[in-house]
Amino acid sequence: MAEIFRCMGKAARASLCAIARHLRLRSDVFNHLLDDTPLPANEVSSSVLLATYSLASLQNGKGAIGGGKPTVNGEVEKGLLTLVSSDSPGLQVCDPNGRWYLADCGSTPGDLLLITGKALSHATAGLRPAASYRAAPDYSSGTNNGGRTSLAFRLMPQGNAILDCSPIAAAGHVIPQSYVPISVSQFMDDLSAEEDVMCNRHENNLVGHYNLNKEPSLRSVLSDPLSGAFLEDAVFVSCGHSFGGLMLRRVLEMSRCTLCNSEIEAGSLIPNFALRAAAASIKQEDDRRLFHNAALRKRRKEMGDQTDSVRRSSRENGDIAADDGLLKGVQYPFSVNEKVVIKGNRRTPEKFVGKEAIITSQCRNGWYLLKIIGSGENVRLQYRSLRKILSSQAIEDRCPAMPIQNTNS
Repeated sequence: MAEIFRCMGKAARASLCAIARHLRLRSDVFNHLLDDTPLPANEVSSSVLLATYSLASLQNGKGAIGGGKPTVNGEVEKGLLTLVSSDSPGLQVCDPNGRWYLADCGSTPGDLLLITGKALSHATAGLRPAASYRAAPDYSSGTNNGGRTSLAFRLMPQGNAILDCSPIAAAGHVIPQSYVPISVSQFMDDLSAEEDVMCNRHENNLVGHYNLNKEPSLRSVLSDPLSGAFLEDAVFVSCGHSFGGLMLRRVLEMSRCTLCNSEIEAGSLIPNFALRAAAASIKQEDDRRLFHNAALRKRRKEMGDQTDSVRRSSRENGDIAADDGLLKGVQYPFSVNEKVVIKGNRRTPEKFVGKEAIITSQCRNGWYLLKIIGSGENVRLQYRSLRKILSSQAIEDRCPAMPIQNTNS
């Protein structure tokens, strides 16, 4: 079992990295949520490996993996993700439209079924929603009618980690306000409390609450429930349903529709151009928004770096180029008791333009109170209308060149 735990743990981490790359994130963006590898001595992993065996007569459509309270609508995975390996099919998963399909039909004992969980859904701001699963109520395997054996590896986050959507926001995705940072321990406690409340409700109320929370979005309807890719290759099958991506491949392998269980003729596929066009439109909108956000962040960074560079140069030179638009953020380039020249702007009275003044105090938003040299008048002007007096300019102003007189008679 230790070797199985190690192998399935490695596969679960690789799956989490693949999900991160699909969301245009770094492959290690979720590593801070996981246990250290290898674990320190005497430390227990947050993840668990479950071995279960269930008789066919007991598979009544309720939870089949364990770790949660079974309900009439199956069980919702609470961790990051779960990998399930079974000796025979019999596990149903609910798609974003609220319809159940046999997820492991056609799988062999060496195949793994991936189920995403609530913790991953919160960490990705709902881009990878949690899956609901249950044992197929009326499905019996032709090879093993006596029961079903399965191994499930649940990749769980550390209890002291924080579920935060900031990497998703940095990648340009829209983050709903409900996805706030929360500790894993508090998140799991809230899920357990919600699970207890739901299990104690009446069945009809529970179904209504479940259907309310599972209202499908346009993006989920236009996406493949297995891979999450947009249905740009959607086709009609002989029963009238439409599939694309990995689900279409599975339907063709089974030769049976996963929604209505009708037999499918592989040669009767018809392209669903309307669904393809809608999926392509939503995808282009997502790509356009991501490109716009990335370009906007790059432009802001370049402007910030350029402004910082000019400010640094101005401080080193002891001067400020007030005509440069990049220096609009510099609001106090002058100090109290400093002598300046009023160069003026559109709001400066003409009688003060060209006069020398002394700064007596600083005001808010880059404004100064000045005293005009000579007349003693007080005036309030903004820093953009002022200029420092260089030492050479001050000497020339105070000692103007005198005309040379010819003393010869």
